[in-house]
Amino acid sequence: MSVLVRAGRFNPSLIEAARGGDTEALVSLIALAQPDIRRYAARNCRAADIDDAVQETLLLLYRRVGTLRAVTSFSAWLFAVARRACLRLLRRAAGGTEAAADAAEARLAHLAPEDIRIDLSRAIQSLPDHYREVILLRDIEELSIDEIAGVLGLTRESVKARIHRARLMIREYLIRD
Repeated sequence: MSVLVRAGRFNPSLIEAARGGDTEALVSLIALAQPDIRRYAARNCRAADIDDAVQETLLLLYRRVGTLRAVTSFSAWLFAVARRACLRLLRRAAGGTEAAADAAEARLAHLAPEDIRIDLSRAIQSLPDHYREVILLRDIEELSIDEIAGVLGLTRESVKARIHRARLMIREYLIRD
């Protein structure tokens, strides 16, 4: 049975069966959703949070599929849940790192400029490609937001969001290093 439609949408009959309490359909739905959620989390979460975001999203799918109102909105609902999981994990990490940030700042203040460059270079290299690209264009090539948007074919808002997320990831990398 082909349960995924070509555009990446899920088979409505499978979703209906899972909503109705069919355990086998629910297990199939979770198995089919997992790779898509993992790809989404890999693009939108910190590397350390990918597995947790996938697990939280699939657990919520398991618990709440019966409350889904419209089968046609399943994919949108699922990715919204994944997005909220990524944001929640990012906020949790940022909130718990204020003391670590102060300690990292003190540590960086005593490093030689070459060591700081090496740490920063490693942090940038650890970023997913789409975040690394905007950081390099903005902070190394010194392109404007509009220029980056034109080069990458993105909206200004997308560029700004990627730069913001990339800088958060770099900060997190430097704090835990």
